[in-house]
Amino acid sequence: GHVPCGLICHPDEEHILYPLGCAVVLQHLKTKKQSFLYGHTNMVSCVALSRNGELLASGQITYMGFQADIILWDFQKRELLARLSRHKGKVEGLAFSPNNIFLVSLGGQDDGSVIVWDVAKRAAVCGSPASARSAGNATVVVCPSSSDHSFITSGNGTCRTWELDVTNRKIWPTECKIVNLKRVAMCIKVADDDRHFYFGTSSGDILKVNTNNKLMIDCEPQKNKFSLGVTALLLLKTGEFVVGSGGGTVALCTGANCRAVKKIEVHGAVTSLTCRDQGHQIFVGTNECQIYCIQYPEFKEELVAVAHSEAIHDIVFPFGASDLFVTCSKNDIRVWHTPESKELVRIVQSNLTCHALEVTRDGDSIVSGWSDGKIRAFTPRAGRLLYEIQDAHSMGVTAIAATSDCRHLVSGGGEGQVRIWDVADKMRRLVEILKEHTAAVSCIKIKKNDQECVTASLDGTCAIWDIVRYVRKQVFQVKTSFKCVCYYPEEYQIITGGTDRKVGFWEVVDGSAVRDVEGSSSGSINGMDITLDGTRFVTGGDDQLVKLWDYQEAAVTHVGVGHSGKITRVKISPGNKYIVSVSSDGAILIWNYP
Repeated sequence: GHVPCGLICHPDEEHILYPLGCAVVLQHLKTKKQSFLYGHTNMVSCVALSRNGELLASGQITYMGFQADIILWDFQKRELLARLSRHKGKVEGLAFSPNNIFLVSLGGQDDGSVIVWDVAKRAAVCGSPASARSAGNATVVVCPSSSDHSFITSGNGTCRTWELDVTNRKIWPTECKIVNLKRVAMCIKVADDDRHFYFGTSSGDILKVNTNNKLMIDCEPQKNKFSLGVTALLLLKTGEFVVGSGGGTVALCTGANCRAVKKIEVHGAVTSLTCRDQGHQIFVGTNECQIYCIQYPEFKEELVAVAHSEAIHDIVFPFGASDLFVTCSKNDIRVWHTPESKELVRIVQSNLTCHALEVTRDGDSIVSGWSDGKIRAFTPRAGRLLYEIQDAHSMGVTAIAATSDCRHLVSGGGEGQVRIWDVADKMRRLVEILKEHTAAVSCIKIKKNDQECVTASLDGTCAIWDIVRYVRKQVFQVKTSFKCVCYYPEEYQIITGGTDRKVGFWEVVDGSAVRDVEGSSSGSINGMDITLDGTRFVTGGDDQLVKLWDYQEAAVTHVGVGHSGKITRVKISPGNKYIVSVSSDGAILIWNYP
């Protein structure tokens, strides 16, 4: 949702495509089936589709001084055709010429160049600085409908039309004469007849420019400008405009004065507008990771897809239920229906981050730990607040678990304390504080008999506690930061994962190490879960791979490739039907259990 013009409707009217982390997702509108294009080494920053829908281009961000790749894809075969590398740091924008002869790419702030590529030869034709030294950075590039040898760039205080001279391998810019060019152009659309082009600005108006003499003709609307700028534009065959704003307004505008005749409000700033067929359906993408479908001409919106816009910190299945799971992130907790990948409930707590979740055994409450140090419990169906424990931890609640009788909670905080709470009555009182860890508690698991629990901490210690007598039974320490811990179902062993990239097997009785195996080739292990019979367990971490292990052999049997960000948590559903993994880029991936 953060990529400008990242949501595109394919000309076949059956697919939409959008970037997700390092991948590009192709989704069938009716069946909801998704295909993934993998090839980028970092976040995708822009995408472009050819007029006939046969070719797809995507650009990425990379580290300063390194080359950022453009990848050319075959849409039908879902294959990588070519990798084009000239820009440094970031590819800001891409555009295909009308007949797919050329691809125009725009570099980011540290690159500042525009390059024309020959699509057939997979080679650069020529390049030039995208804007004058006295001007700002160009951020948008677009090609007209009829000419393969011209294109337009615009951005912060710059607007240029370009002519391509293939024979001499040169591109010649012409500055557009625009009054008050201090506006920042956020999007450009060219009229079908190529006589005019329009660009939406950060000041909330739409400028109309003559393509031939490069003069600004009009600036509308004069009143009631769009809040937080015009971030997306769509020209319909009827001559009307669809305008998306940074304030979350989508307006249908008509006439020379761009008068808004119909308006709807969406959640988040509009980053993409794309139409299906002749414009009877309009898809809207926002930076809050929501996709809406607007029916034209009624101009009524329907929420098509929704996801987290920030890193997901935890995931949990209710006891015995594989068709539902709960995730938490910044600002909210969400309940999902697994078979349909559909959001059922959203619990919003603005400007707060939920770090840990637990669904009580009876299914009556979702217990959560928050960055403001409070424990909050909500009803699963309506998301209504049941109770709130103030000042549960001084540095935020980072881990939480509930006993099977639903009478007690065990919570861990950023300061390293483990606290036991009695929540059976309305008082919700603190029972005991257990002090052992010196850094944040990352994971808590409770034994089936509710008499013992294990806590993992970033200080490199794992402690086993008696939560009836409130004493420590065992502690083991290694040079790592523990991120996750699991009891073996028969509860005589535990397995751990952390920043040392190893999966550790430990005896509960004396805390001795049984064995450790290499769990990841790069980065820490952040999440793990084990099946109810104990034969298999699953891990995920910074290497972005979901790995299924045989417990007895301590060997990987299956590997899932799909994430574009660091995996933060992974869970096996009850009944071993699904594996669900969540990551730092806000993605939820649902896997079939092999």
